[in-house]
Amino acid sequence: MGIVMEDIVDLKVMEEAKVITGNQHLKDTTVEWVSVIEVPVENFVRKHEFVLTTGIGCADDPILFEKFVQDVIQSGASALTIATGRHITNVPERIVEVAEASDFILIEIPWKVRFSDVIQDVIDAISRENEWEREKAEQLRQQLTDCVLSGGSLKDILELLHRNIKIPVAISDQRQIVRANYEFDTDVIDVLNGHAEGDIKKLEQPEVPLEEHPLYHHLDQYYVNDKTCYELSIFSNDKKQGYLLFKPKKPEDLTWLTMNVLEHGLTACALYFLTENAIETTEIRLKDNFILDLAKEKQELTTKILSKGELLGYDLTKSYACIVGDFQTVDLEEHENDRSMQSSLHSLNYYVQKEITHASQQLGRKTMSTFDDGEVIIYLETDDFAYQENVNHFLDMVERRLHDQLTNLDFAWGVGFHRGDGNVFYESYHQARTALDIHTRQYGFGERTFFEETKVNHLLLMLTHDREVVRHVQEILQPLVDYDHKRKTDLIQTFMTYQKYKGNVSQTARALNLHRQSLLYRLRNIEKLTKLSLVDADDSFLLEFSVRLWMLNQFRD
Repeated sequence: MGIVMEDIVDLKVMEEAKVITGNQHLKDTTVEWVSVIEVPVENFVRKHEFVLTTGIGCADDPILFEKFVQDVIQSGASALTIATGRHITNVPERIVEVAEASDFILIEIPWKVRFSDVIQDVIDAISRENEWEREKAEQLRQQLTDCVLSGGSLKDILELLHRNIKIPVAISDQRQIVRANYEFDTDVIDVLNGHAEGDIKKLEQPEVPLEEHPLYHHLDQYYVNDKTCYELSIFSNDKKQGYLLFKPKKPEDLTWLTMNVLEHGLTACALYFLTENAIETTEIRLKDNFILDLAKEKQELTTKILSKGELLGYDLTKSYACIVGDFQTVDLEEHENDRSMQSSLHSLNYYVQKEITHASQQLGRKTMSTFDDGEVIIYLETDDFAYQENVNHFLDMVERRLHDQLTNLDFAWGVGFHRGDGNVFYESYHQARTALDIHTRQYGFGERTFFEETKVNHLLLMLTHDREVVRHVQEILQPLVDYDHKRKTDLIQTFMTYQKYKGNVSQTARALNLHRQSLLYRLRNIEKLTKLSLVDADDSFLLEFSVRLWMLNQFRD
């Protein structure tokens, strides 16, 4: 904060002053303080300081006086005013040359002008300017806050900033997508955001004349294809939300007022993203609850529900297949800390949702999706009689891209599609849920299972509720289970493979990688333990029926 030298020269107390050198820099040289200094200078003069001197001690030593002036110039002072008529009669020509060589402002005033009057008037001028800048910054802060709270856009924020600082500005979100731009060079943004090729160099320390400003330590400066720009990260809720970019013509344009304005702009952007996130979170929650109600509540699709879906961006009049997905990763299994688990699940859900959206856009099909207890529920727009092909194509795309990002991720999918009357969303969800559960119980985690493929097992599941059926199955299979456990064999799997190849001993032996005689020995053991004949159709059916029920994992000890 401060004033420019032109304002000081125009003060009444300076009306007899004479600008000897640097007249062309009066308008762009900032003054933040005023002081009186005599030899030696050492470190008593700071940057942007207006220095007054009588030259005492230098009158008879021109070399010392020249060294004194050079030290003042090197200190970063804005200007040097020499009182002539007592110790220094006239400003030496050599001093003028030194000042001109450095484009430095050198001023001469008569001895009769009291330094105390000059100091008082300069300090008053600086104070008035600082107070004006504070008021202006505070007014802008209030305008920016009102802009966000009244529903203004990022473009509105940038317009306010540009109106006050006259510097090109732009805003990118955390995905490095430009959300608003006001006269900022788009080529520079594209290179900086990685959307175009170019040379980027980040400076270790930004070239800003105001290192003492609080914003300085949060500032990044880049050279992009030999063009300079600055960047400030936008944070809200301890999360990076985006970037505020600005491109002054020269570092000196970043005055104290400009930096204050940018700081208020940064706060306004953070407030905007916080508000946007809150709105998005509310919308996501409404959508999640709506989809979960469709899946889990047995209700008719009334006009009210159809209208609510339309408001949320869903067309419930289309045909949808339901996909229930579960995931397993090594990382999640290794987490013992609940907070770590939740963090990993949140991250995984983000990637899954991202790929669902991408696949939906690529295939031109609508989707509705949500997460429930670590699983994903997806309704995919599909064709009635080609839904399996549609689902497989969709899941192929999702899995392929997820594997590229999360190599240790395994998938399990259950798929349902209800063609009848009633609530098709409820029915298709329960079909998908049943398909996933049956496959997991019978074969373990993994793969895709369509409900049509599990109809037999679905019927078998209904029989597991009959205690008498369960008791008979246990009586038949218990000897086989005990034998397998004790001898570390797998007679049950041997039998199911034998049934798969319709009693063909040679094919079964090859599939199990067994010698023919070893297979026959196992088959005789199965008959002996169960007291059932494998060549008898009824006995064979009864044993397979019992094994299928047992493999559904409904009543193992």
